[in-house]
Amino acid sequence: MKSKLNKSDYIVLIIYYSVSSILNIIDYNNSDNALIEYIVDIPTTIITSFIVILIFMYFLIPKYLIQKKYVAFILLALVVLTFFGTIADTLGFWSGGNSLDKLPKWDRVILNGIYTSSNDIGLLLGILFTKKFYEGRNEIINIEKQQKENELKLLRSQLDPHFLFNNLNTLDSLIDSNTEKAKEYINRLSLIYRYLIKTKDAEVMELSEEIKLAENYIFLIKTRFENDYDFKIETRTDLSDKFIPTGAIQALLENVVKHNKPQNNKAIEATILIEENTLKVINTKSTLVSKNESFGTGLKNLKARYKLLSDKEVTIINTEKAHIISIPIINLIEEN
Repeated sequence: MKSKLNKSDYIVLIIYYSVSSILNIIDYNNSDNALIEYIVDIPTTIITSFIVILIFMYFLIPKYLIQKKYVAFILLALVVLTFFGTIADTLGFWSGGNSLDKLPKWDRVILNGIYTSSNDIGLLLGILFTKKFYEGRNEIINIEKQQKENELKLLRSQLDPHFLFNNLNTLDSLIDSNTEKAKEYINRLSLIYRYLIKTKDAEVMELSEEIKLAENYIFLIKTRFENDYDFKIETRTDLSDKFIPTGAIQALLENVVKHNKPQNNKAIEATILIEENTLKVINTKSTLVSKNESFGTGLKNLKARYKLLSDKEVTIINTEKAHIISIPIINLIEEN
């Protein structure tokens, strides 16, 4: 369950507090409460309960409940409820015209605080938990559906007839003109297909292995388009224990070639930049309008895979002269 509050959660909170405040005003009016009780009690209830909600959603649940530290979660939850409930109960006691000197004994104050906090926050937490539960279920269903679609698309891309056709055409021209390069081309192509077959069921692969795939794929592109594209790989971090979704770099390289055509004998420059937590593909852009379809579908699939694998997101920066796609590097040791 994702515990962080989203936009719809805040809407629920606003509606809940609005209705609750109206009901409290009606109740206070029927009981002939003093004006100070309206001014103190209602805002205090809203503020303390909202703070408790934030503590539960951003601290207790992710740090203890999700981590299955149940004893610590229960103890800390009781402390939080007691503390803020005691504040609300004490202020309510004072606003009712009572002197703080006449407060009950400390044990009674604590029990009253727990009761007040539970009464103020219990229903609201229940509503938010139920909402998060069903949102999580729907998200899992959608992700599983998207995953199945992604797997089918991945299999289709591995057997893409255009990819094979283009490479066979390039190979045919090389056989007569450059036999040695033709042999190298066949070797690289076989390595790519061997990798695709080996990783067809893998969600993530070692970054070092994906870089090897990228190097082979770049060789095919350079051989086919000669000087139209200039690729560089810059590594600024250790590649060990780092992973990315299988075939992610290949998809990003395909995007560069598909949507950027060189002009005025100026090559499209593309850099694969590997940093500590991010892999970026940065390429220059031409003013030629591509006739190919948008990369939106492929990018949406990549985003969906990241949504399944981690809470990190793919980011895109598109300027007049450059296009940058950043994908997070997944460290499985940290994730676990």
